[in-house]
Amino acid sequence: MDILNQIICGLNKEQVRFFKMYLSRIETEDERKDVVLFDYIRKSSDNYDDEKIFRRLYDDNEKNSFYRLKNRLMREVNKSLTLQHFDDEPVVYIFRLLALVKFYLNKNALKPAHYFLRKAEQKAKSIENLELLDIIYGEFIKLAREQVSINPEEYILKRKENLMNLSRMRTMDDILAAVIYRLKVTQNLGTTDSSVIQLLQKTIDDFDDKSLSSSPLFRFKMYQGVSQVLLQSHQYALLENYLLKTYHSFRDEKLFNKNNHETKLQMLIYLVNSLYKNGKQKLSLEYADELHTAMKEFGNMLYDKYLFYYYNTLVINYSRTNKRKELEVLTEMDKNPKINSNPFHRQFILLNMSLAWFDLKEFNKAARYLSRLQLLPEFKEADSALRLRIAVTELMIRYELNDIDTFKYKHKQFRKDYAKELTYPTNESEKIMAEILNLMTEENPKKNKSLLSKVKNISSATHADDDAQGLIHYASWLKEKFPAVLV
Repeated sequence: MDILNQIICGLNKEQVRFFKMYLSRIETEDERKDVVLFDYIRKSSDNYDDEKIFRRLYDDNEKNSFYRLKNRLMREVNKSLTLQHFDDEPVVYIFRLLALVKFYLNKNALKPAHYFLRKAEQKAKSIENLELLDIIYGEFIKLAREQVSINPEEYILKRKENLMNLSRMRTMDDILAAVIYRLKVTQNLGTTDSSVIQLLQKTIDDFDDKSLSSSPLFRFKMYQGVSQVLLQSHQYALLENYLLKTYHSFRDEKLFNKNNHETKLQMLIYLVNSLYKNGKQKLSLEYADELHTAMKEFGNMLYDKYLFYYYNTLVINYSRTNKRKELEVLTEMDKNPKINSNPFHRQFILLNMSLAWFDLKEFNKAARYLSRLQLLPEFKEADSALRLRIAVTELMIRYELNDIDTFKYKHKQFRKDYAKELTYPTNESEKIMAEILNLMTEENPKKNKSLLSKVKNISSATHADDDAQGLIHYASWLKEKFPAVLV
């Protein structure tokens, strides 16, 4: 799939609708080849055939015309996206303002150029983008040569001050890089936040810029770097303590505002998840409520964007404390069109519905939701490791339903479909569990020495974090079936 196909297939419904409206500004009675090509690419997706659509649009000797059409279509799609989303992101908006400045300068229209340059400066200041401010001040100094109403000295001083701040920012980046490196290689971090805080302060001291530790911008950058390292290394106890201290510090000092609101929501999500990982469901749900309240700030600015993440925090916590409550949340998600329109979200809802009913021993309902999940067009695109584990879960459900005929058919299909994946060491527990389940369907399974041996060894192969990934913990399930073997 070439870049044009990737761009077009990646458009959502709203972007497609806007593009069609954008093209309709030029009326024509003939069939528009760019529209035909666009529609064909969207419908064919991975089955796109360059030669097929070429023969539909052109004669054999018009290959160059076809290539020009593709280039023009890419240009028009990107223009449409730029027009539709120019003010979605502050940086993109500033670049658009600078493009307007260049346009008016080329026309020698100095007043409009000056007007848009001032707007660009205001926006760049509001988001503290020092790199763009450096460009903007340079443009002011150039414009001062043509417009006497602009005092170049004012902007020369601004650019000098901005360069000092930019240098300071680069020092921040240097220190942050050093902190992340030290966190990754340090082996003696304790289980409390003090060890992390001490390492951060020592690194700042080593780089001889103590004033940075009080800079809000630096502290936010430091939070983002440190939290990512702790998250990636699964140091959830450290992450919880670090986030609690940092979040309360930022909140009490009133550092959160509209410009960094997304960082606040992200921080709360990390905090809720780390508390969940550490088995503190009650406190995790309290911060989930705080997340929901924060989502309503600034006129619900980011409410829809973070709604799924909020629901996810409820689902994971209730999955450990209240299965009925978990199902209520999942049902609410299922009824929300903004959530359910996302393919990933649909898979999440159906999978967790199935698992919740399984835990409640409502195996027919568990099977029904798992079947709905597997019938989704997007399911075949899911990660093969996840599909493998879901297939094992289906075998467990069929065993619980005593549906042996279907089990045997599914088990045979399982070994065929996942023959390659079952050779990977990371999938050893799935391989063993499928073998155990198959032996359990035979006569007198509790007298089968091979089966009992596999059951005894399942704990060492089972993923330690199965429940956190939303699937069934094999050893716990087998303990109910073989209490004398798994003590």
